[in-house]
Amino acid sequence: MFESPAFAQAGSAAPDGGAGFFLNIFPLLLIFVIFYFLLIRPQQRRMKQHQAMIGAVKVRDTVVTSGGLIGKVTKVDEAEVEVELAPNVRVRVVKGMLSEVRPHGAKPAND
Repeated sequence: MFESPAFAQAGSAAPDGGAGFFLNIFPLLLIFVIFYFLLIRPQQRRMKQHQAMIGAVKVRDTVVTSGGLIGKVTKVDEAEVEVELAPNVRVRVVKGMLSEVRPHGAKPAND
């Protein structure tokens, strides 16, 4: 009663197998390229800048940790730095937890 025959049209204007596959995959490739240039590439660039900043930390630099603590670097090791938060208050911080390094002698701009 509800059966309806479905016949494939042999002479339709449908693209052949290779072109049909390309037309189906093209939007996905386009989305990937857009994500790469808008999200992935800038994130990789920021990560490289952060690694260079952490690698260049020196004694007497002012640092900001990811927890928001601000202090002066008193000792630099391979994976850690010793930060003086207040007179006679020193803590060891893993270099990866530094969010900002302000070089010694750099003065903030007056607005």
